Amino acid sequence: MDEFERHLTLERDVSPHTARAYLSDVVSLLAHFTHGPQGPGVTDRSSEPEAERASGAVPEPGVEPAFGGSTPTATPTGPPPPAAPADEDHGDLAASPNLGALDLSELRSWLADQRAGGASRTTLARRAAAARTFTGWAAKAGYLDNDPGPRLASARPHRHLPSVLRADQAAAAMEASASGAAEGDPVALRDHAIVELLYASGVRVAELCGLDVGDIDHSRRVALVMGKGGKQRSVPYGVPAERAIRAWLERGRPQLVCAASHAALFLGARGGRLDPRVVRRVVHDMIGSVPGAAPIGPHGLRHSAATHLLEGGADLRSVQELLGHATLATTQLYTHVTVERLKAIHDRTHPRS
Repeated sequence: MDEFERHLTLERDVSPHTARAYLSDVVSLLAHFTHGPQGPGVTDRSSEPEAERASGAVPEPGVEPAFGGSTPTATPTGPPPPAAPADEDHGDLAASPNLGALDLSELRSWLADQRAGGASRTTLARRAAAARTFTGWAAKAGYLDNDPGPRLASARPHRHLPSVLRADQAAAAMEASASGAAEGDPVALRDHAIVELLYASGVRVAELCGLDVGDIDHSRRVALVMGKGGKQRSVPYGVPAERAIRAWLERGRPQLVCAASHAALFLGARGGRLDPRVVRRVVHDMIGSVPGAAPIGPHGLRHSAATHLLEGGADLRSVQELLGHATLATTQLYTHVTVERLKAIHDRTHPRS
């Protein structure tokens, strides 16, 4: 597992969330392989991937112990394996099946056990992806003679249409945020700059929190963000966001900056780099002040930005570049959103609907 973790983080360069999810899935797979079906009592403590992450239900860094320390593992319901002899490091391996015996039937049995335990289609799709990644690595590393992963089929996850704000609701939310910043409180200035930049650029919450002061090009109104897989991209933002960022840098940030701030653009109340959990709370509170608005978080602002761009005439390829999607298929989800909204408007307004 240590080798697989290094493969994920150093060779594949996956995000910490994805690495933690895959490692937790493989621990569950190996527990099933070693001790048989674990039953529905096993709790999955892994995070969901970012694409899925349209719901925003992703655990924050630090909530779960890092893998390799006190990692949560599945607790077998059958008899425990023999205890390792005191003078041997891996004395229990003799009682466990050899990893080379991991085949397609074992993978299918594990997924069936997960499904019986109530795992959703999205979770099953991710776990199947984790299993394929693991067996592919294990085969290359010499732990498996043959890779059964490519033959492992899984159900496609349901693509749910994300909740988005109407353009007038987004404008009302920005006005509410601006009124709070007008008082000059440093935290209110920061919060206003956060929501303006999120909505203007469509960046992810982790990308926003990772911004440094030097990543903002004020003359061109462009932010340089570090996306998934260590990929950098430049995202433009508008005049209102530029005004909010300048107000924060000139009148807000100097009041919170400390030795721990370093070059971080957005700071917490104690001066350190801003935590994504704070951003989620800020956005939820701001959207909650708008009557009739859906209860969305930072990812909802990202969805809203993409939807409003498409409704305004932007082409799909440009929106893909702005959002940093690896494939156009992910961006196409927003075309479904706009079509559904057009249908709803048609039903309400057309006399022959």
